[in-house]
Amino acid sequence: MEQFLQYSPILIAVMIFLVQQRIVVTPEQLEKKHREIIEDVEERFVSIHSFHDLKDQFSEMKDKIDKIYDCVIQNSM
Repeated sequence: MEQFLQYSPILIAVMIFLVQQRIVVTPEQLEKKHREIIEDVEERFVSIHSFHDLKDQFSEMKDKIDKIYDCVIQNSM
């Protein structure tokens, strides 16, 4: 324990440096950054469920367009 007391000013200075340089973060800072990242992701990207719904809608539109194309081809002959 006496060894730690001898080096305590250096340890305190190192800890202060690490906190000031943001090398070590607190749980509150980490949670705040996590919320910011989640909000940014929600703004920029679509959810997987929305993507699959849109993909299904495009598939349905493609099928309908193919049917219309087939009808046009059959009626033109």
